[in-house]
Amino acid sequence: LHLFIRYTLCYTCLYVILYVTLVYTLYFMLHLSAGSWDKTLKFWDARQPQPMMTINCEERVYGSDVLFPVAVIIMAGKKIKILNLENQPSEHRTMDAPLRYQLRDVSIFKKDGKPAGFGFCSIEGRAAIEPLDDGNPNSKDKFTFKCHRTPISQGDYHKPQDIYAVNGIKFHPIYGTLATVGSDGKFSFWDKDSRTKLKGSEPLNNTITCCDFNFTGSYFAYASSYDWSKGHEYYNPQQKNYIFIRQIKDELKPRKK
Repeated sequence: LHLFIRYTLCYTCLYVILYVTLVYTLYFMLHLSAGSWDKTLKFWDARQPQPMMTINCEERVYGSDVLFPVAVIIMAGKKIKILNLENQPSEHRTMDAPLRYQLRDVSIFKKDGKPAGFGFCSIEGRAAIEPLDDGNPNSKDKFTFKCHRTPISQGDYHKPQDIYAVNGIKFHPIYGTLATVGSDGKFSFWDKDSRTKLKGSEPLNNTITCCDFNFTGSYFAYASSYDWSKGHEYYNPQQKNYIFIRQIKDELKPRKK
């Protein structure tokens, strides 16, 4: 269960992302991790008032994802930290993101039921796929792609292109395909293995700030509210915030090879 709490201030967005992981040992234990702009990641036992463990990070924590036994944290300065959660949480490696601008979200995908890699996105209309196995730096499974940009028509290459922040990225729990959402008010579905776009939506009247699938992948939820990407002068207090839930059928099935 992923719980997202987002407090939006007038000029600054403060994100507190809480992850609840149920681990079955001799009994069910409730653990929670919280990343913060104070450059720490803290692990909690929900039955105790003090954190079980604190990991100091190189930079402010902007987002994270957990798929046991792996956690991935994105930070300011385009830093990414990968943790091994087996036994006691420990650092596996820290890397620099291949994207050029600030990171916005991260999501882990699995293969054969185990964590195999992760995707992350940035404010510059790009996302990236990174395998967990870092043995081959030139792996074909490692790549970046452009998204959430205005299309360029043939013959119009001289015209400027609008590039939007990619605010969210999430993998379908069954198919392994993924969804991205952005400041253009659209969501897009992608097949990372064939590197193709499966579907794009019509734009909403507001930006889309986050998204997620349910456990079975039968529903896709996304939230629409202003993300401050155009500054305070574009903020409209009369504009309502919405959460949309879309039933998923075959539109996220991978393309046949």
